[in-house]
Amino acid sequence: MDRIARIQEGFEPTKYGLDEKFVLTKLTAMKGCGCKVPRDVLLQLLETFKTDLVINNDEVDIGLDSCVIPLRHKGLRLVQTTDFFYPLVDDPYIMGRITCANVLSDLYAMGVVDCDNMLMLLGVAVDLNEIERDIIVRQFIQGFKDAADEADTKIRGGQTVRCPWLLLGGVGTSVVHDDEIIKVDQAVPGDLLVLTKPIGGQVAVNSYEWLKKENGKIEELGLDVAKIRRAFKQACEQMSRLNRNAAKLLHTNHAHSSTDVTGFGLLGHAENLARVQKSKVDFVIETLPIIEYMDEIVDKMIEAGGEGFRLYQGRSAETSGGLLIALSPEDAEKYIEDIFELDNRPAWIIGKVVERKGDENIAYISENYSKLSIHSPL
Repeated sequence: MDRIARIQEGFEPTKYGLDEKFVLTKLTAMKGCGCKVPRDVLLQLLETFKTDLVINNDEVDIGLDSCVIPLRHKGLRLVQTTDFFYPLVDDPYIMGRITCANVLSDLYAMGVVDCDNMLMLLGVAVDLNEIERDIIVRQFIQGFKDAADEADTKIRGGQTVRCPWLLLGGVGTSVVHDDEIIKVDQAVPGDLLVLTKPIGGQVAVNSYEWLKKENGKIEELGLDVAKIRRAFKQACEQMSRLNRNAAKLLHTNHAHSSTDVTGFGLLGHAENLARVQKSKVDFVIETLPIIEYMDEIVDKMIEAGGEGFRLYQGRSAETSGGLLIALSPEDAEKYIEDIFELDNRPAWIIGKVVERKGDENIAYISENYSKLSIHSPL
């Protein structure tokens, strides 16, 4: 099924045998990767493991995108990741594709291009009647499978349970040779930071939710309905787009470090990446590429006394976001050219790697950061 055509068409529940008032996102109080425990809280909880290391010789442990496990077979590593969350769009087919893309993204962030196996995790909400359950679950599975097919991998198992909320997720596993993994701790001063998808997905999803609920927010903030609909489609397109080509280019363009941007927001994931670098470096973010019109919504929210989803602080959650990559200046320029050729989508230089003056590597957004409004390709 063509995902772009499906996104363009929009989800009409009656077309699939559902009541016209059916809303998938009502089956949860939280959406997508916004359900994650905050990064600072998670780091405190992980102290139970009594280790500050996420990279130790040939292993990658807790704290980065995937665990990398040495096998007893020389030269081979097991790379594995899991992720699950709640629905953030009403189309179960697109939600299936987003879920699969989000799971695979953690492998792609490590430079692992080929996934050997996937498991699917599904918690079926108890509030669904039998008809709704059968339609929604089938559509979700089809979306998940189509994304897995696009990634040249297979789903060979999983787990399905009943839940108070609808729960969606999966596991991605690959056995790889050493040279199939990007060493994510090699950033050096002078590198540039590249981002492959704009931020603002949480703003797009929530503003579209205000539109559906007719809760008065649109009128209160004086928002443009047509622009919200366009931004929502843009968010759905990029969330359901695999980061596989972005991962391939990590190798051909000699990436020094990479991660994907999801629930902790752009800055949260930059902080995770900066702290594991071998060199004394800081990651400085100077430009924020933002989904079209989402910056205007945030500005109006801030004027009204709100936080604007903390978008400008780099803390707004993303689901199936882009890769954040450190490369040499010449490789960064080539990477941007190559990703546009493969995906027909842009990437941006958003900052730089500088020498660290203190003891601990950090990431931060420059006081003089600029914003880029990224127009929808749809």
